[in-house]
Amino acid sequence: MNRRQFVSTATGAAAFVRIPEVLAAASVKYDLIVKGGRVIDPSRKLDAIRDVAIAHGQIVAIEANIPADAVETIDARGKLVVPGLIDIHTHAARVKDGPTLCLADGVTGFVDAGSQGADRIGETVAVAKSAPQQCRVLINIGRAGILPEGDTMDISHADVGAAREAIGRNRDMIGGVKARLSRDVAGPNDFEVLKRAQEVASSFNLPVMIHMGQTVSPLPKLIALLKPGDVVTHMFAPPPNSIIDDAGHILPEVIAARRRGVWFDLGNGRAGHLRWDIAESVLKAGFLPDTFSTDWTPEGRTAGVIDFENVMSKFLMLGMSLDQVIACATATPSRAFPVFRTRGTLKVGAPADVAVLELREGTFEFVDNFGNQRTGRQRLFPSATVLAGKRVATRA
Repeated sequence: MNRRQFVSTATGAAAFVRIPEVLAAASVKYDLIVKGGRVIDPSRKLDAIRDVAIAHGQIVAIEANIPADAVETIDARGKLVVPGLIDIHTHAARVKDGPTLCLADGVTGFVDAGSQGADRIGETVAVAKSAPQQCRVLINIGRAGILPEGDTMDISHADVGAAREAIGRNRDMIGGVKARLSRDVAGPNDFEVLKRAQEVASSFNLPVMIHMGQTVSPLPKLIALLKPGDVVTHMFAPPPNSIIDDAGHILPEVIAARRRGVWFDLGNGRAGHLRWDIAESVLKAGFLPDTFSTDWTPEGRTAGVIDFENVMSKFLMLGMSLDQVIACATATPSRAFPVFRTRGTLKVGAPADVAVLELREGTFEFVDNFGNQRTGRQRLFPSATVLAGKRVATRA
């Protein structure tokens, strides 16, 4: 046998040895199957026991009893399988590990809502760019960001030129403008602050998110400045200037704002934003939130907020249905910001962002922002998270 014949024979033998491995890999149809869970996808009006098959980072099948022909399988029997959660009001880009902490709770998309203004916006943008999940940053109209003494108590901090320049430098990551309007943040400047925020936002066709409640100006005066696509967060804040009057009626200006396309968001937070009696009155009036959000901070993980599932569970306790609660955390927020338009759904072809949740029955204590406790009989807990088709670490 000459050298050429030897090389040819050896190469053919090596190819023969590898063939079974290639065939074995090719025979695995899916990268991941989430098996046997109760799939709830409000975007498709689906609530049924199904398997969810994933390949190449996308949902490829949702059927009963898909053969377990996958590299990895998540046993979701007895659990809920929902689209990845989208939290449109957090401060997760305030700290380096904020995005991964949220991801462990099933949050596969988030918005940092005004942690920083023009002076230091690069800090939150840098965290957002390094985040594993889809996210965007809202620039605080107060150029110094959140200040203990109030972001815009000094009206010069609401600097239109500085905000425009900062957005221009970071247009790929800045998804809107945040205007915090409470009396301890903007004081008597609230109306002018909102006008300036709209001036900035209109230059880039961006939405404005307002932090309402306990404002100096009456809410109808402020809400008149809001355009379609803008967001009112902390919608369950108590008087003065709540969205509901003393007789339990939703303000007509609030109803008109929703009709013209303004979003109304929970914004749970830790202080001043959620009071049980206001939430009950608003829900009784039939004015349900469009979106749930946590107003997440690292401190909130230990008190008040805990996790997105805890916030969602508060509204199960208040009487919203499971389907409505999940919609407020998935399908509806996916429409609020363009970056999430392909998320919030488990339809075939969508990015494979999935949250597996456990709905436990028992006795659970929930607290509003004023120290008032209520007892609920159900509580959602994170069980597993899939991002872009891959399982990621879940909070212990």
